[in-house]
Amino acid sequence: MNIIISAGGTGGHIYPAVAIINKFKEKEKDLNVLYIGTHNRMEKDIIPSMGIKYEAIEIYGFSKTMFFRDIKNIFLIKKAVNRCIKIMKDFKPDIVIGVGGYVTMPVITAAKKLGIPVAVHEQNSIPGKTNKLFTKNVDLVCTSYENSNKYFKNAKKVIYTGNPCGENALTTKKIPKESLGFSKNKKLLLFVSGSLGSATINDFATKFLSLVNDNDIFEVLYITGESYYEEFTKDKEFAKSVKVLPFLNNMSGLLSDVDLIISRAGAGTISEILALEVPSILIPSPYVANNHQYYNALDLKTKKVSIMCEEKDLDAQKMYQSIKDLLSGNDEYQKMKENLKKLDMKNASTIIYEQIKELLK
Repeated sequence: MNIIISAGGTGGHIYPAVAIINKFKEKEKDLNVLYIGTHNRMEKDIIPSMGIKYEAIEIYGFSKTMFFRDIKNIFLIKKAVNRCIKIMKDFKPDIVIGVGGYVTMPVITAAKKLGIPVAVHEQNSIPGKTNKLFTKNVDLVCTSYENSNKYFKNAKKVIYTGNPCGENALTTKKIPKESLGFSKNKKLLLFVSGSLGSATINDFATKFLSLVNDNDIFEVLYITGESYYEEFTKDKEFAKSVKVLPFLNNMSGLLSDVDLIISRAGAGTISEILALEVPSILIPSPYVANNHQYYNALDLKTKKVSIMCEEKDLDAQKMYQSIKDLLSGNDEYQKMKENLKKLDMKNASTIIYEQIKELLK
């Protein structure tokens, strides 16, 4: 079986694509995979390092301010489509899978010109521009959130699968909290500022962490983001039960030992906390396209597996009291745990694989 998969720009697109590839490798003995990505974004390093065949194309996202690059990009897209057509004629894929990012535009366009079946996966509640654009032209749309199915009414088939990143979290190497110096007998709160960090969240975290004391039933690991770590830790002292790190490799490996997480509402993080059934407080970033993190968090709030707190409503004292109540095992916390088990979001990659096999019959 030959598959071409394309995704780019951020880990939120790339790692679901990797999870889908891994599922196909598990299920198909004679599998050939080709990944088409950009020439200058993170996938160009990540994918080849995994031993996956990679083809790079030059293309950029459209900007409201970079007029001349946008003009150039119109010609680059046409060139990229022609390049993808040549790649596909040589590789002869059975299916082309788009997993988000502007790089998928010429890939999907080329596939449709050649009559090759196309499936896409959407990670966010509010679909990205490329996935919206190709609604009528794709054969299968897989969504991470049930409430985003309504955006794909014109697609031939839409199915709610969840985000395949969650399955990666289930198989990753576990990190016991004791290995980071935390107590086995206390609850653990993981507070994550976001992969790039956030000045607003760090300001709030300073106030919140100052309230945490060693008599609390919980300890806290706060991750600042690398670019903010030095500034955040300068001239600050917190209780011994608080640890601050710039980043944590394999954060999903620690999640099995986490009792509650405070986080942004990015698609990748949400997929992991759903798969590992970790109750959460989500603070959606208001600075992302289509305000999609708000709708990601709203979906989980509606399902009663998470609490949503918008940036404008952040209050350190209220958050501290709420966390004390939750980690004492109150009714709200127990209900979140029960509802997470009912969701059972552990097999997205398998569902996607099975749907694509059905499509190709």
